Amino acid sequence: MSLAFTILLLLAGLLLVVKGADFLVDGASSVARRWGLSEFVIGLTVVGMGTSAPEMVVSFIGAFEGNADVSLGNVVGSNIFNTLLILGVTALLLPIAVTKENRRRDVPVNLFVTALLIGLGWDGTLSHWDGAILLALFVGYMWMSFAQKKEDSVSERPSEERKVWLSALLILGGLAMLIFGGRLFVDNAVKIAHSAGVSDKFIAVTILAGGTSLPELATCVAAAARKKGQLALGNIIGSNIFNILLILGGSALITPLSLAGISYVDLGALLVSALALLAAACIGRRKQMGRISGVAFLLLFAAYMTYLIINL
Repeated sequence: MSLAFTILLLLAGLLLVVKGADFLVDGASSVARRWGLSEFVIGLTVVGMGTSAPEMVVSFIGAFEGNADVSLGNVVGSNIFNTLLILGVTALLLPIAVTKENRRRDVPVNLFVTALLIGLGWDGTLSHWDGAILLALFVGYMWMSFAQKKEDSVSERPSEERKVWLSALLILGGLAMLIFGGRLFVDNAVKIAHSAGVSDKFIAVTILAGGTSLPELATCVAAAARKKGQLALGNIIGSNIFNILLILGGSALITPLSLAGISYVDLGALLVSALALLAAACIGRRKQMGRISGVAFLLLFAAYMTYLIINL
């Protein structure tokens, strides 16, 4: 395959991701208004779980094949990318409204499940019982989220009313384009990097690690462009919680997971990202995460990536 054709496929994958994110955000916003759900809850559930579908499929297949340990690194890296890079970029584009419910429940839950993962894995393994605990918490949190019908005090631009079948088609089509386009982009980016002589370790730390978060990045940028910050925030928190409680919980229930490949620095960066999100949501008089928070997130992300690259 020629380099020109590889670049063409790379651009095609990027186009699919961008348009898929547009469709997903439009469809999800329409469903939120029609069902009387807040855009945050739709982002937390439908969008958050949908953009994490690639990680779920890979982790569950690996677990059934008895080789799911790699899913831990994938989830840890993905959650750090989600919070520090994606929310950082989104906050730079659009101040993200933070509701009382976000500060009281959703952001602290993100910190709680992060700390719980570290605590359960402190002995070096996530056991079957650990997996059962994570899955039970996932069911409880999803129930509470859907029970929350309306957002408490955020006014966002009304979405255009669409028929339910068209909104569902936009959501499913957008998710399919995100997943397929993201895979196409990552695969061809790796080929181009290999042809340029870039090492496998560097590719793993940069392209592959970031590639799993590409759907979340595209969705949040599209949401920011449409001034739907609550949907973007819900997407990130939902994806983080989904990754830990459902993906790791389900994988550990299938087969115990070893934390041998995860360093204390990785776990520390994961915890710092959750603490930074809590601080950004709760500190300050204005009920939003603005550009200062975005810059702080990006600086923390740059520091972590610098550490990884230096210690390849």
